[in-house]
Amino acid sequence: MPAPVPRQRAIPAAEGGQGPVAAPNESAQESPENRTAAPEAAAPSATATTATAATTPAQLTLLLIENDPGGTPIVPDLLDQAGRPMRIRTARNLTEAERLLTDDVHCILLDLALPAPGRADDGDELAVLRHVLELAPRHAVLALTGADDTERGAEAVRVGAQDYLVRDELDGRLLSRAIRYAVERKRSDSAERRLAEGRLRAQENRRLERGLLPTPLLDGSPLRFAARYRPGRSRALLGGDFYDVVRTPDGTVHAMIGDVCGHGPDEAALGVELRIAWRALTLAGLCGDQLLSTLQQVLEHERPDDEIFATLCTVDIAPDGRRAGLCLAGHPSPLLARPGMPARLLPYDNNGPALGLLPGARWPRMQVELGAEWSLMLYTDGLIEGRVGDTGERLGQDGMVEMIRRRLAEGLSGEELLRTAVNEVRDLNGGELTDDVAVLLLDRTR
Repeated sequence: MPAPVPRQRAIPAAEGGQGPVAAPNESAQESPENRTAAPEAAAPSATATTATAATTPAQLTLLLIENDPGGTPIVPDLLDQAGRPMRIRTARNLTEAERLLTDDVHCILLDLALPAPGRADDGDELAVLRHVLELAPRHAVLALTGADDTERGAEAVRVGAQDYLVRDELDGRLLSRAIRYAVERKRSDSAERRLAEGRLRAQENRRLERGLLPTPLLDGSPLRFAARYRPGRSRALLGGDFYDVVRTPDGTVHAMIGDVCGHGPDEAALGVELRIAWRALTLAGLCGDQLLSTLQQVLEHERPDDEIFATLCTVDIAPDGRRAGLCLAGHPSPLLARPGMPARLLPYDNNGPALGLLPGARWPRMQVELGAEWSLMLYTDGLIEGRVGDTGERLGQDGMVEMIRRRLAEGLSGEELLRTAVNEVRDLNGGELTDDVAVLLLDRTR
């Protein structure tokens, strides 16, 4: 008669330690009328059942695959670690085993003498084991050999079995211990593999994100460049903030900094797309309102949701370095510092809307006088929206300007100035900032 097919489970017991309650002995030939239900009087209360389930491991289930399971010396009343009888299913061949191999099986005891179905005799003595490992990659496997076949048992472990056992040396206690050990070793191996895979993915993500950070194109320019980037996502290198600096053939230096709302991986990807599009459009000769209008089209086409927008600040510095054009799309105004004068924010009266908010919007370009010697700092709102101590107040632009003035008075500049400023903002916040932070600094000195 055909073997019964146990109900499938969504969570593998080999990994989750869960399994449905079944009769202690299950085989490919047994019928439902042969099973005996537990007396109702012995059933614990709902509270006791919940407490027991929370502290007691799931009952172990063994699938025995052997030519003659009825003649095996293996006793059916094996005990698990909690002293309960293990559930045993038996199959005479791999076809029956495949039907009985459901997710609530914890361990497979495989007779290596079985033939592998559908395979030519190519001299592979472990063909049946390889077939089972392909069939059940998440289950613990014990290989069963004869006393004169221990070499094949050792080779089975090298191929992927958790252990091997000699048939003539088996007893219930040894087998019970071997099954528990195999299950725990498989769980440990699976956890270690997932951890290693996670580390590899993290390394690949870091390499990818590091490669997506911009490399300024300033060859031939007398300006000095520095930048600082801190993503809000834990263990990430890239967030929704983005920046770039390029010098066009006419000697103009173009700088940009932007912020996509949110700081997850989708926002980071969109920020990279906008940065690359900005560089390509800038090198193609676009500037000001024309460039921002095109970037808005890119944003509207690439964003996964219509509510996503991006703020942007662009600066184009004339070849002589004394003046610049400024465009703001819902973004904080840059900070300008000059020798003998307090650092101040550039005008932002003509600030246009963020990209993606208003179809057909326009962004006026303002002319700004820089002078002969200056430092220009572009930043995202992550730098000014951190909290100040226990007051709950945000640092704000005024607090940021005061902080930069103080650090400039101490003689800080370049990378050191940005590193100190970002660290101070984090310390004032009482810990890591939740939003992405990007800051870039351009200096022109005599």
